[in-house]
Amino acid sequence: MPLSSEVKQSLIADHARGEADTGSPEVQVALLSKRITELTEHFGEHKKDQHSRQGLLSMVNKRRKLLDYLRSKDNDRYRQLIKKLGLRR
Repeated sequence: MPLSSEVKQSLIADHARGEADTGSPEVQVALLSKRITELTEHFGEHKKDQHSRQGLLSMVNKRRKLLDYLRSKDNDRYRQLIKKLGLRR
C-alpha cells in the first residue's frame, strides 16, 4: 500500500535539504523507512504474503545502498540521518 500524500509531504518537509528538495538521499531513505515499517506491521497479520515480502527485501536493499552512498559522500549527514530515523547501523 503506498503512502498517503499527507504522510509523504510531512516526511519530505522534515528531511528536505532545501525548499524544493524531493530527491536527496535523506528524503528517499526517510520515505523508504516509513514504507518498510508499514510493511513490517503488515507481516504480523499476513505471515504467508511472499510477494510483499519480496518487495520489502528490495526496499531494504535500496535503502542500504542509499545509506552507503550517503556515507561515502558526506559522513556527517549520514550520521545525522541515522540518528534522526533511529536506524541500527
